[in-house]
Amino acid sequence: MHPQSIDLSLGRIERLLAALGNPQDKLPPVVHVAGTNGKGSTLAFLRTIAESLGKGVHIYTSPHLVDFHERVVLAGPHGAAPVSEEVLVDCLARAEAANGGELITLFEITTAAAFLAFSEAPADLLLLETGLAGRLDATNMVAKPLLTIITPVSIDHVSFLGETLAEIAGEKAGILKPGVPCVVGRQEAEALDVIEARAAEIGAPLHVAGRDFDMYEQQGRLVFQTTSRLLDLPLPRLAGRHQIDNAGTAIAAASVVFGDALTQRALEHGVTEAQWPARLERLPVGGLHAYVDEGTEIWLDGGHNEAGGQAVAHALAELDERVPRPVHVIWGMMETKDARRFIAPFKGLVERVYTVPIPDEPNAFAAEPLADIARLEGFDAVAVNSVPEALLRSASRGEPARVLICGSLYLAGHVLRLHA
Repeated sequence: MHPQSIDLSLGRIERLLAALGNPQDKLPPVVHVAGTNGKGSTLAFLRTIAESLGKGVHIYTSPHLVDFHERVVLAGPHGAAPVSEEVLVDCLARAEAANGGELITLFEITTAAAFLAFSEAPADLLLLETGLAGRLDATNMVAKPLLTIITPVSIDHVSFLGETLAEIAGEKAGILKPGVPCVVGRQEAEALDVIEARAAEIGAPLHVAGRDFDMYEQQGRLVFQTTSRLLDLPLPRLAGRHQIDNAGTAIAAASVVFGDALTQRALEHGVTEAQWPARLERLPVGGLHAYVDEGTEIWLDGGHNEAGGQAVAHALAELDERVPRPVHVIWGMMETKDARRFIAPFKGLVERVYTVPIPDEPNAFAAEPLADIARLEGFDAVAVNSVPEALLRSASRGEPARVLICGSLYLAGHVLRLHA
């Protein structure tokens, strides 16, 4: 439907939404989220907090891992669930008819269809994740959200968003709206300067991590603190120190959205029960365990940029401090990503790297060039044909290992299908 899979512009989506009767103006109150890392995890915490308060929540995220329906989650009498095939097909067909054969990208037309679905199903809140950027993202057609959130900004998608942190932050800050509060997760100074300048320019009140609120681990607990409030909560269910920051950002957002209605119980439930697949997730016993020795841990993470690599490597180091084990990495990545910067933080932690292709992804690295990158960074790296082969190779080295499969959400989706 469009010669490019990504073409950042608002003209096409604006035209299509107008033809559909502007469903973006008929949505439940919207929390709009941009950022480079942590968007999905932050929304997962916020969703669980909201549902603990009895709220009906729609959720829009991307990409999906296994099934497209994961992107469009609708509130219902028995909790939120992925959109049904019937509703999805109906909304897509209406969007396609309204588009009238004009050029449109996949993300644009599916976002329009999602807005239709969200506008026609009752809910108290819509958690809306940007697809790639912010300023020119198809989700940025909501004129007056209830709240915006900007999670940590780092270098990614440089061909679309710019090569510097300031340029990328400028695109993310494009979701800010006059008079609409924004919760800003922990940022590098260069990114925060841009976000603050844009907020001042348009009159968007900011709640900034490290200034207006803070979150940290203390004695095995999550502490969330503002000038007037101190919360002592359990640690997040989601693994990794970076999830403390994501949970804290969600708590700050929930404080703005729900005010005095926010309860300690809802926060505790939100922190400990939130689920977000393929974000440093230890896979339960399943199909992939047939390829490894008993006692082997298989972990999965979809992070794919330098900041994601740093967060996961830090979490691996903490796991190794508690229970030392040989660490093997199974790594696949898209060629559009900076593979060297992603893998570098794992130096000193990893015994061996197995590189794999990502099936059905023409823009993925082949295994051997990716192994060459790992070797140049000082890793013992072996190129193999598949994840099962990598697991068998890992198992042949002797004692049960801690195996991390990482580098791409597309690889993560493939792994979850194999593991089912």
